[in-house]
Amino acid sequence: MAVAHDRVWAAISDLGSHQIWMRDAEWVVFVDDLRRGKGTRMEVMSVVGPFRTLDRMEVTGWEEGRSIEVTHHGLVKGRGTLTAEPDRGGTVVTWEEDLTFPWWLGGPVTAWLVRPVLTAIWRGNLHRLELSL
Repeated sequence: MAVAHDRVWAAISDLGSHQIWMRDAEWVVFVDDLRRGKGTRMEVMSVVGPFRTLDRMEVTGWEEGRSIEVTHHGLVKGRGTLTAEPDRGGTVVTWEEDLTFPWWLGGPVTAWLVRPVLTAIWRGNLHRLELSL
């Protein structure tokens, strides 16, 4: 992104606004008064096509100005990291997820099958983030 790092970090560290640029996040509700930093807990209604699930998330890592790590405690479990690195007057944003599906939803087979779909959604989300800045 050719957007100044501080603007990008301000957008991604505002966890309550993620639903604006994340197509798969219908809404975000915080569990308590904490809104940023390690220990922040939130519930997110995640929607992928016809599938909806309540994603209970906790921020488990927060490196100010650089990265946010979350742990998913909903139906789909795992970890995700959103990283913003300054780069020649702009910012490189990466999004990594390691998700586990329950056995009755196909477990690792489902994870493998939906990976390209989820990757496309996350790529689109980052594009919408860039357009929103």
